[in-house]
Amino acid sequence: MVFLRRRIGVLIAGAVPLAGVLLLATPAQAADTYVQVNPSTVRAGHLVGIKASCTENNAPATVESPAFGTITVQPQNGLLTAAALVPEGTDAGTYRVRLHCPDGKSASTMLNVVAADKPSRGPATGFGGTAGGDSTGGLLLYGGLATLLAGAALGVVTLRRRVSPAGAGPRSRTRS
Repeated sequence: MVFLRRRIGVLIAGAVPLAGVLLLATPAQAADTYVQVNPSTVRAGHLVGIKASCTENNAPATVESPAFGTITVQPQNGLLTAAALVPEGTDAGTYRVRLHCPDGKSASTMLNVVAADKPSRGPATGFGGTAGGDSTGGLLLYGGLATLLAGAALGVVTLRRRVSPAGAGPRSRTRS
């Protein structure tokens, strides 16, 4: 009997603090106002997708950023969505993207823009040199043409040597 009382006492001693924590804790509320950009790092001259949420997502809202200006996000499937073009001339850097909801609430996130640079050469996939700016491509083309012309000239010279001069035919054998 003492053993049972001790066990019940231990259970009560552990249950009381746990019950207090559970009763005093308030459920975490999901953020009802947010804005996301995808991808979060984009090259200048490319599109970025915007997904946002206001308290109620049945009315359009505006999203603004120095990276792409001001656009309107429209309700779609319970969220606010849009796509924005980061102009090619946009400087590389980190830009704030701010959502302005119709009810006055706002949210923000960051967008990283990297320079829109052109590759100097193609990928090393076996043939290479497909991108512009490769000086060996022209050298190979003109070198190949020169080799082809030299081979053709050598062929003509070789064929001319085989042909005998005019009037000189093969010697005829006479029987004696």
